[in-house]
Amino acid sequence: MNNWTNDQKKLQKEFVFESFDRAIDFMVECSIFIGEINHHPEWSNVYNRVMVTLTTHDAGNVVTEKDYQLAEKMDEVYSQFKH
Repeated sequence: MNNWTNDQKKLQKEFVFESFDRAIDFMVECSIFIGEINHHPEWSNVYNRVMVTLTTHDAGNVVTEKDYQLAEKMDEVYSQFKH
């Protein structure tokens, strides 16, 4: 996992894109996997940035395997946008 901060209660990362459209495309692409695993991030978009916080509320607001799995997938999707 590249550049995620982890304080045991949450994983956080900011993804930066070349434009607003690319940031939204990233969110749409990630949403497919998010729906499949039924684990939803706290995220927001401001122009070309997407800020993400991952935590598992059902486990008492701590980082679990689901968070790591989603973080890895988001990094994978992001790598496709850098080309």
